[in-house]
Amino acid sequence: MKTYQVNKEGYYGEFGGAYIPEILHRCVEELQNAYSKVLESEEFKQEFHQLLRDYVGRPSPLYLANRLSKKYGCKIYLKREDLNHTGAHKINNAIGQVLLAKRMGKKRIIAETGAGQHGVATATVCALMNMQCIVYMGKTDVERQHINVEKMKMLGAEVRPVTSGNMTLKDATNEAIRDWCCHPADTYYVIGSTVGPHPYPDMVARLQSVISEEIKKQLKEQEGREYPDYLMACVGGGSNAAGTIYHYIDDERVQIVLAEAGGKGIDTGFSAATIQLGKMGIIHGAKTLVIQNEDGQIEEPYSISAGLDYPGIGPMHANLAKQQRALVLAINDDEAIRAAFELTRLEGIIPALESAHALGALDKMRFKPTDIVVLTVSGRGDKDIETYLKESGTRTSLQ
Repeated sequence: MKTYQVNKEGYYGEFGGAYIPEILHRCVEELQNAYSKVLESEEFKQEFHQLLRDYVGRPSPLYLANRLSKKYGCKIYLKREDLNHTGAHKINNAIGQVLLAKRMGKKRIIAETGAGQHGVATATVCALMNMQCIVYMGKTDVERQHINVEKMKMLGAEVRPVTSGNMTLKDATNEAIRDWCCHPADTYYVIGSTVGPHPYPDMVARLQSVISEEIKKQLKEQEGREYPDYLMACVGGGSNAAGTIYHYIDDERVQIVLAEAGGKGIDTGFSAATIQLGKMGIIHGAKTLVIQNEDGQIEEPYSISAGLDYPGIGPMHANLAKQQRALVLAINDDEAIRAAFELTRLEGIIPALESAHALGALDKMRFKPTDIVVLTVSGRGDKDIETYLKESGTRTSLQ
């Protein structure tokens, strides 16, 4: 049977693999050998699921958004990852990876973060499990996500602002990898998305697959069937999207719709729409689509959303787009902002700017009244309130 899942070598079709400096070879090999054994062990599963239940507050609700459904002429369910402890889906993966790090005998945790949600989630789990935590964050993001920076510090993490390049997510990742090269023996690098060398894309997708596992059960209860007609999620690196689609990836009855950050428009040079604009390349240890110039130099991406501001894409999603298993739409800043205000006014839910891109894709779809749509609200909008306030001056009332 055809599968869109990862193969034994760590590839999704032609995308993926592990392209790493010699100094990291042992670390990555050690991780490759350990991760599936640990993730599949009963002891790990029990501890992981207990923490998801009692600490994170899972299962997250699957909420039928009546007014939103009416507007778009179908049944829209929202998967409420914004209701998790720390306010996003990132905590699912952080708990799993820090548990793995402990079992591998690592003492020091490093992470990269863009919007700060992964940084906060990692700092939270490190506080819970008494681990040293260092978070790399681009200086631009430190300024636009100030509250998340203060949360990380309060949780006992050291936040290291990165001043190279565009001073955003790509640059934070570069610095985290540099740190890992210098401290390979005692350090575990918690990657927050389905990017990086194998086994990270597969591991993060597996840890986030609790999302689609719950969607199956919840749809069965509410609709009498386990699958929707459409699954929608925003995609930067791709972790909430991977978690949303994991158990449906080979079920062709389900149309996958991914919303990436169009920025000011894909033709403007200010965009992070990697699937639309990217060419095959290598970024942060994986072969995937990368926004680059003719010489293969990585171009600086742009998005109003710090969490989608990445010039690459997880290899799983690059493959889904190439195989036409997923429909990928570029949602511009203004469309995402409009969708965020719409959800807030119609359903009383303020979404993260990242999630607002998935909501912005609703307007580009044509649904039938019988269609069941599940859209993942990957995070809540507290961290983006300043951006929303700045934008709200330019908008009057929503229809």
